[in-house]
Amino acid sequence: MAVNRKQQIVEAASKSFSLFGYKATTMDQVAKLANVGKGTIYTFFKNKEELFDEIVTSLINEMKKEAEVVIDPQESFSENVHRALFRLLEFRKEHKLTIKLYQEAREIGTPAVSEVIDRMEKAVIEFLSHRIEKAIASGAIKPCNPEMTAFIMLKLYVSLIFDWERAHGPLDKDEISNLFELYLIKGLSAG
Repeated sequence: MAVNRKQQIVEAASKSFSLFGYKATTMDQVAKLANVGKGTIYTFFKNKEELFDEIVTSLINEMKKEAEVVIDPQESFSENVHRALFRLLEFRKEHKLTIKLYQEAREIGTPAVSEVIDRMEKAVIEFLSHRIEKAIASGAIKPCNPEMTAFIMLKLYVSLIFDWERAHGPLDKDEISNLFELYLIKGLSAG
């Protein structure tokens, strides 16, 4: 029964954070949505921050699973990185909580939300860094700083999917893949 109540609370809080954002969510709202007394929440979580942390940790684990599922060992390093990044950014665009968190960070700048976005970005960079280290070890790519390379890959994808789209319209998956290949895998030099 206790696990069930805790799950009810987590689901209600996730719904509240998705609808109202972190700053506007109260423990009273969560209790009402979960159909439990506010005191019940405090038997599982010390405060709103701890509850939020639990939800974000689950969200990051879900993101990692989404990226893992599209990796194909038969494909090239660049194709797999492209697939993983594209899936992660699709997830970010589809998932109600991530949409609300990015909106709140942009519009209000809530420190707790900014920290969470940094944490999600670090998780993506860690995921990519690990793949880059493996690719270096296997000779698929030349030696480089895995963390910096992962950071650049992520920022290029974010720019192509979100920033470019605002001014020029969306690029399709193949266009993004081709640009990724051109700029990061092959490079621009003619020689």
